[in-house]
Amino acid sequence: MNAREALENAAERFNKKACADTELKKELNGMSKRVLVDLGTEKYNFELKECSVPSINDGAPATPPDITIISDPDTIVKLVNGEMKVMKAWALKKVRIKGSIDDVLRLRKFL
Repeated sequence: MNAREALENAAERFNKKACADTELKKELNGMSKRVLVDLGTEKYNFELKECSVPSINDGAPATPPDITIISDPDTIVKLVNGEMKVMKAWALKKVRIKGSIDDVLRLRKFL
């Protein structure tokens, strides 16, 4: 599995969870956030809008992102597959996240 496939799988799982979880849906209601995933040689972006992530797009978003995730493809795959926890990746400096603390905490629900 490559990083793009991993992100697409994460988006699909997130969308199913957001539809089924009333509390999560309430928390995300009305939120719109642009996310850049910068993996060095690869860049992807997506938007969390209306409690879902409609698609994973190649490259950086046209407008500045609200959240930037900086990592590498292998770490992203491990995070999405559950082989590594976000806090461990952060402690090992395998992932850096730029954004407000509220946005970062919400992003954990995506992975």
